Amino acid sequence: MPLMAGLMPRFAGQRPFDGLTVAACLHVTAETAMFVRLLRAGGAAVRLAASNPLSTQDDVAAALAVRYGIAVFARAGVDRRGYYRHIELALAAGPGGPGGPRGPRGPGGPGGPRGPDLIIDDGGDLVNTLHTTAAQALPAVRGGCESTATGVIRLRRMAAEGALAFPVIAVNDTPARRLVEGTCGTGQSVIDGILRATNTLLAGKTVVVAGFGASGRGVAERARGSGAQVIVTEVDPVRALDASLAGFRVLPMAQAAPLGEVFVTATGSCDVISAAHVAAMRDGAILANAGHFDTEIDVRALTALAVAVRRGVRPHVDAYDLGDGRTVLLLAEGRVVNLVAAEGHPPEVMDLAFGIEALALAWLAENTGKLPAGVHDVPADIDAEAARLVLATMGVSVDALTAAQRAYRESWRIGS
Repeated sequence: MPLMAGLMPRFAGQRPFDGLTVAACLHVTAETAMFVRLLRAGGAAVRLAASNPLSTQDDVAAALAVRYGIAVFARAGVDRRGYYRHIELALAAGPGGPGGPRGPRGPGGPGGPRGPDLIIDDGGDLVNTLHTTAAQALPAVRGGCESTATGVIRLRRMAAEGALAFPVIAVNDTPARRLVEGTCGTGQSVIDGILRATNTLLAGKTVVVAGFGASGRGVAERARGSGAQVIVTEVDPVRALDASLAGFRVLPMAQAAPLGEVFVTATGSCDVISAAHVAAMRDGAILANAGHFDTEIDVRALTALAVAVRRGVRPHVDAYDLGDGRTVLLLAEGRVVNLVAAEGHPPEVMDLAFGIEALALAWLAENTGKLPAGVHDVPADIDAEAARLVLATMGVSVDALTAAQRAYRESWRIGS
């Protein structure tokens, strides 16, 4: 992760997070560990919870706690109650980085314990908890970042209802991150997760991809590259048009269900694959989810349809036997397949993603009080800077505008 390594001395010198506590809810992986160490180098006291119990790497969590003094609240396979308890602990006041408790605002100081100054979320559960069961920590929060499309959707709903109490930067929505993390990273890692879990041959099979955003596009392109016939389902007519013009067959899920052999959901919505869809599927259909939450495939409805469920027929594969003799295979319990059945995005992908997030969080800390509550875009110059830094680590250089070219672009008076 050369971008993370390159930003380390810069953050250590500038200390953009001096005296601030950052509460983060992220996948606890080796790549996240580099990001957390970067925040700590920038002066932050970090408190980390896991955004998905099935993606948590216990050795990474332990190393962050023991070697680097990070307050980590995560354990692989923890149940839903434990998952939310860990988020609440990450939001609680207390030591979590260099110097332990935060001086006058630590436990016992004036005003008593307070919550974090900044937050980083991956899916929206931390923000949701802040506004509900851990609302006592809300007054201290200056702002935060959201890492996923699913989380941004939830935040925009909160903002539209006037419920979001602080500014949040939609880190997932930058052009560079959508390209590298969504299309390239998700596309590759989801196919990797499906292949590791099932050892199936994609060539010649019909793969149905639900959703044609950045991630869905990546999955569809890479499935086609593996020789699969790809069908895309969409609710957005513009994205459906995009998929059609890209050469994919576009159908409603009800029509795609009897045709597909492998199904991948990547929508950020719920019940994308319902009981009615499962009832129409072929024997041996494979169901995988690339969205953040385990809501896209209606697992409860699938369980109700099944006369028997055989857990672990292969690692991360459960077989649901239906009453008519068909069997449907569910991967990763309906959770995000690339992080459960595989290793998630390659480090190069997360290097850029976390680089943008770190720069955006530092910008947010610098501009505290200047942004209203709501969802905000990452400044374009931050996205461009991260892309330039990554290109430099790859040994790639680009042209620069001349003075005449800049003047031409900035003036409407110059004609053809």
